[in-house]
Amino acid sequence: MDKKVFIFDLDGVIVDTAKYHYLAWKNLANELSFDFSKDQNEQLKGVSRVRSLEILLNIGKINLSDEKKQLLLDKKNKEYLEYVNRMTDDEILPGINQLLTFLDQKNIKYALGSASKNAPLILKKVGLYERFSAIVDGNDVSKAKPDPEVFLIAAKKLKKDPVDCIVIEDALAGIQAANNAKMTSVGIGDKNLLHEADYNLSDTSKLTVDFINKLIA
Repeated sequence: MDKKVFIFDLDGVIVDTAKYHYLAWKNLANELSFDFSKDQNEQLKGVSRVRSLEILLNIGKINLSDEKKQLLLDKKNKEYLEYVNRMTDDEILPGINQLLTFLDQKNIKYALGSASKNAPLILKKVGLYERFSAIVDGNDVSKAKPDPEVFLIAAKKLKKDPVDCIVIEDALAGIQAANNAKMTSVGIGDKNLLHEADYNLSDTSKLTVDFINKLIA
């Protein structure tokens, strides 16, 4: 049997930077004189920065010039990066360190497949950068998930056929991207939301050695 490889999404799988995105977007909304709730923030999951701003401005019923939009995007990103620069390895989600160690011991390669252009910086901050065989981030792709581009590039970098790749994702668009790439998909989070995944786990702590052994068997 050909050896399987793993492709991890970043946010919500390796670390939880969603809270920092939320804080930065919320502060932006407050500055524009409207509020932005955690429920509304769900609409931004797995969505590009530009599209996220459009959704935010829609919620606030605000129309702005492209120039003003760009200024807001820069401002939001600057604030987000201030949060990211304070990250440490205690922000790695439960079970992930143990899982990567197990994959290392088994000589199973793994890559990152994330829409975030800050993915390399985040991995460096939490001390995981050197462990990944390949990193594909927002700088490498032109199409957003559910387009499979990010995962197909990762498979290529790992020198593997898509059918031998197992994708760990927490967003529906990511699960759809994995399925569109003909890869095995593992959804982390709400089963009702991620029902299109081949496997569902409530959180990263359920990525146990037993479960992984079943996947690669």
